[in-house]
Amino acid sequence: MKLSFDDLGAVTGELNVFHSPYSDFFRNKTQKSIKQALQYLQGQIVLNERGNMTNIEKVVPDCNHQSLQHFISNSQWDEEGVISKIQRQVSELIGNPVHGSVHLDESGFIKDGENSVGVKRQYCGRFGKVDNCQVGLFLGYAFWSRRTLIDKRLYLPDDWANDPVRRERCGVPAWVTFKMKAELGLEMLLKARKRGVPFAWVGMDCFYGQQPWFLDSLDHEGFLYIADVPSDTRVWLERPEVKAPKRKGNRGRHPTRKHVIEGEPEPIEVLKLVEELTDDAWEHIFLRDSERKEIWCDMACLRIYQVRDELPGPESWLILRKDDNGEKKYQLSNASPNTRISRLAEMSCSRYWIERAFEDAKGEVGMADYEVRGWLGWHHHMTMVLLAMLFLLILQMKWKDKAPMMTIQDVREILEVILPRKRITKKEIIEIIKRKHKARESARKSHHKRNSKSN
Repeated sequence: MKLSFDDLGAVTGELNVFHSPYSDFFRNKTQKSIKQALQYLQGQIVLNERGNMTNIEKVVPDCNHQSLQHFISNSQWDEEGVISKIQRQVSELIGNPVHGSVHLDESGFIKDGENSVGVKRQYCGRFGKVDNCQVGLFLGYAFWSRRTLIDKRLYLPDDWANDPVRRERCGVPAWVTFKMKAELGLEMLLKARKRGVPFAWVGMDCFYGQQPWFLDSLDHEGFLYIADVPSDTRVWLERPEVKAPKRKGNRGRHPTRKHVIEGEPEPIEVLKLVEELTDDAWEHIFLRDSERKEIWCDMACLRIYQVRDELPGPESWLILRKDDNGEKKYQLSNASPNTRISRLAEMSCSRYWIERAFEDAKGEVGMADYEVRGWLGWHHHMTMVLLAMLFLLILQMKWKDKAPMMTIQDVREILEVILPRKRITKKEIIEIIKRKHKARESARKSHHKRNSKSN
């Protein structure tokens, strides 16, 4: 590694230079929050502990928790402008129309109580179970191992979307209506394409891959996709013959709804296909490099017909993977019939990098560490998460020639040491502790009040 003290000396200036082009998005006719935006950004990067406003106040010079709370929860700044510029910068930094990919994924955020916007008992993918949580939809970008998140949506469950009292309490805008997760995902994809983000394909997990209408919508919009699907997904290896049955008797209308004719084969579960394929159907193929070794798998790619309402749907690729760790993967893609297996393998393994992007977001910039309840606060916090991730990626790319093995975590650890930190006085720490105790007492009284009402 050739990284030197001189390379690290200008880091504080780097943060200011990075933040400056975003300044206009943090001001409006009546107020500006440029300073608070920079402080919040620095706090996300340097904090090792829970990233609430009080902890940011303790480490970032010249800031206080009240101004930060107002910046996140109430200040009217242009988050869509920030997102649009993030996408332009990501496109310039790592955008690639041939090997770049975007990925749709979600993350759950465990929350106590029922007052945080969109919270309810629902599936939390982060922990693999149903829990009291909020669910966010995210769009990630990957070019080989370079990755980051570029857009976000908060999923608002149907009962929340149709509850005017809770909507008003959490500041949900009037234009927001209930939308399925996949609808929110399609929205983000169309926006990214409109903004010129260059990508070759869209990746997604089983939740989206098992929604035929969504896959058909992607195909209709001209997106190339690769989608994980469950092991019980059924497909046809050959297109079965279909036709409308003959009318029975001479009365009534002629049937128009087509059915698979009797005697044609039933669709087969993809899990059974793995068991039935002969050895020569599989190819041992390289997937990607890891920090310790090359990752290979056994892969078989078949042309199949998807099932649509018990009828044959579009002809597609079925990608079957047996990884070295014993895990089996099943994926569908609308890639053209002449696509090479090496290209399908590249597409097949690309979602790994978005899973790593979520690890970066949660581990390095406090994605899950927020203390806001309202609609505006959630979206503002997640926007700042995306901005912080971009800054880490820029430094990683800048230092890659001198430190080829530099990770996002390494960059964050460097910044934690190099960026200026606030020196807390005895008086300030006493005031912070007093404030925390007051907040605890208030929460305790509120809890007792709720319990007394329920009894």
